[in-house]
Amino acid sequence: MTEFIVKIADERGRILEQTHAAATADELRARFTQAGYLVYSVKPRSTLGIAQKKKVKLDTFLIFNQQFLTLIRAGLPILGSIDLLAKRQKDESFAAQLGDVATRVKTGEAISQAFDAQGSFPLVYTVTLQAGERSGNLEEVLQRFLDFQRVSLTFRKKLKASLIYPTFLILMVIGLFIFLVTFVVPRFAQLYDQLGTKLPGLTLLLLEIGQGAQHYGIYIGAVVALIVYGIIRWTKTEGGATLIDRVRVNLPVIGQVWLKYQVGLFSRTLSTLLQGGLPLVPSLETAARSIDSRSVQKAVYSSVENVREGKGLSISLANTGVFPALSIEMIEVGESTGALPQMLNSVAEFFEEDVQTSLAAIMSLIEPAILIVMGVVVVVILIALYLPIFSLNGVGGGS
Repeated sequence: MTEFIVKIADERGRILEQTHAAATADELRARFTQAGYLVYSVKPRSTLGIAQKKKVKLDTFLIFNQQFLTLIRAGLPILGSIDLLAKRQKDESFAAQLGDVATRVKTGEAISQAFDAQGSFPLVYTVTLQAGERSGNLEEVLQRFLDFQRVSLTFRKKLKASLIYPTFLILMVIGLFIFLVTFVVPRFAQLYDQLGTKLPGLTLLLLEIGQGAQHYGIYIGAVVALIVYGIIRWTKTEGGATLIDRVRVNLPVIGQVWLKYQVGLFSRTLSTLLQGGLPLVPSLETAARSIDSRSVQKAVYSSVENVREGKGLSISLANTGVFPALSIEMIEVGESTGALPQMLNSVAEFFEEDVQTSLAAIMSLIEPAILIVMGVVVVVILIALYLPIFSLNGVGGGS
């Protein structure tokens, strides 16, 4: 099968450009012609530069799926529902993708394949749709996906909210230091040059830093920006992401919080896929691809082989040495009682609550620490700046 770029016009005269797989260009042209489209051109995808499609915001995507589920339950056909919602979308990129989905469904593609072809929707979503198509219960799997995403979105918002204030404080410390060094310190340097007095070592060091920042600040900023950009690009490579994740997992306190967050996300995703009717092995592979931690990903992938050989999930995960002991015990209970999806949900809920509690405790310690650092920085700078003045007063008083 080869991928082709098809340029067509629909019954309303809209010009659409889409990517489809087919054995030949003639076969694809015939498929669209029979569906009632006017075909302008069919070209192999490899000859064209295709821009990566913009990812849809999670809030917008959730609203769409809620409306989609409501329309299906009301008895509206899937194709008509997608077409209707595509017209009402304010996000032009998302509307174009939904239009492409509707076109693909009209030409005979399954809805899961049509969404997957866009390359901008969560893998869990397309796999969930596929499970719903196979079981004939699309409404139920869509509802499960919505429940899963609502819980995940709420949890992420709570995490982000807990990090806002510490981040603000850190930026304040950096901003205050830059202001003092680049604006206040040079003014004192001019004053001390006029006085011609001997300056203490601390004051000289601070003045040198200030003068260096004033003359070379732009170059230093550019170098720092390039280094940050390089590190960000490196972290997106497989080797960089793996190393960063290994360091993050091994950090004291924070590493365990990160690991529990990833295990909770994995458990909730796996539970949703299993409840949707997907077999265990494909569910494990999909859940592994939906998490960020390379350590957890590799652990899940290595456990897949053991599960294929007939071993239990809890034993397979325990052999990796990555998953917390409590999660293994809970999964083992779920397997033995035949309630694995429900127990996985319990694992997710337990670890998500644990992560929130741990983060609250960490933040309660970090915030005062940042304020103390801010105070120490300001005090040291002020002492360094005013120390020569105090010395002058002492000399004056002695005379």
